[in-house]
Amino acid sequence: MTEMTAAKTSTIDPERIVGRYVAVWSEPDPESRRRAIAGLWAPGGVEFVEGVQFRGHEELHARITEAHRQFVESGEYAVTSADDVTVHGDIVTLTVQLIPPGGDEAAWAARVFLILDEDGLIRQDYHLTVKPLAAQ
Repeated sequence: MTEMTAAKTSTIDPERIVGRYVAVWSEPDPESRRRAIAGLWAPGGVEFVEGVQFRGHEELHARITEAHRQFVESGEYAVTSADDVTVHGDIVTLTVQLIPPGGDEAAWAARVFLILDEDGLIRQDYHLTVKPLAAQ
């Protein structure tokens, strides 16, 4: 990592990134969601989840829109963070959860690794499921 990269990423507020990251999954308005994605991921940013890749803003928008429709819009879950953010250089890690209404225990959880670019945008986003959804 160059000195310039280290200087830029060290000024990133991980709590702000995590707040915006969690919020994008709950955003009901498609255009606001699209803008939020563009403000979080680099244009060529990629998410890796369960052996599938979602690359670029359009694929990320389609993926996040479908997850929103399936889990949040349905009223079945809220997307939250487990408040366990850690940072190492240009890497931010957190646990993302699906919590049922009125519940306090996660129905699903994944450890997320965000690798940021020099501008603080997500280059790579890895989801590693640590608690799968129960079979329905």
